[in-house]
Amino acid sequence: MFFTGFTVVVLVVLFIILKTFVIVPAYQTMVKERLGKFNKILTPGFHFLIPFFDKIAYRHDIREQVLDIPGQNCITRDNIQVEVDGVVYLKVMDAEKASYGIGDYQRASINLAQTTMRSEIGKMDLDHTFSERDAINENIVKEIDLASDPWGIKVLRYEIKNISPSYHMIETMEKQMEAERQKRAEITLATAEKESTINLSTAERQEKINLSEGKQQSQINLAEGKAAEISALAEATAFSVKRISEALSKPGGQEALKVKLIEQFIEEFGKIVNTSNVTVVPSQLANIKGIFEGFGKISEDKPKQ
Repeated sequence: MFFTGFTVVVLVVLFIILKTFVIVPAYQTMVKERLGKFNKILTPGFHFLIPFFDKIAYRHDIREQVLDIPGQNCITRDNIQVEVDGVVYLKVMDAEKASYGIGDYQRASINLAQTTMRSEIGKMDLDHTFSERDAINENIVKEIDLASDPWGIKVLRYEIKNISPSYHMIETMEKQMEAERQKRAEITLATAEKESTINLSTAERQEKINLSEGKQQSQINLAEGKAAEISALAEATAFSVKRISEALSKPGGQEALKVKLIEQFIEEFGKIVNTSNVTVVPSQLANIKGIFEGFGKISEDKPKQ
């Protein structure tokens, strides 16, 4: 009996001692109430309590918390139904407001995120919901943070995890994407064919231009060569005429010219007679040259008086 009473006393003393202090972990804050009324926020560390007067009413995790937002059906501005889910990151900034400003700030944050997400999705077309996720996330954070300020929490960020259209819509989008890819392929092929045609026509045009320029240059070269030849012949003829004129002006030049002309006549006449089948004059006339040559030699051998 003695030990039973002693044990009870010890237990009561231990209970009172335990009620006189509390140790707050580094990741929590606690709300102390005295006689049912808010008294103090207990920060991490060792704190004394008045037994039976003070009590720890609320405990809050001051670390950043991640809350899953369940998937829900939303209607886009172009009347397409999609299922959207996400996650919200928040942190308790004021333990007093988080304790007395709202009953369950986590549940309230989830509901607020869902309603805000439906509102933001309804402002956009389906295509924009995929391409403008960052804008949707920012708008949701602003709306939730503004509404949750009286709750003593801070919404740090919001992220959309999945945007899932219905199966029928996915099939339609796949067909649309396939048609778009086919369209781009046809445009690419048409562009390539157009460029190929342009390149071929340009090459043919350049080839014709090169041939034309080459032919033109060849004709120019031929004309210049012929002109140079004519000029040279003219110069040579003029020089020979000049020499002949100078020779004729000398004594005996006239007689020598006549003899030269006679010789040329006889030579040409002899060629005509030898090659022609028709005899117009006696062929013996072709030997006139020999007669004149004989006369020439006689005149040279004759002693001068």
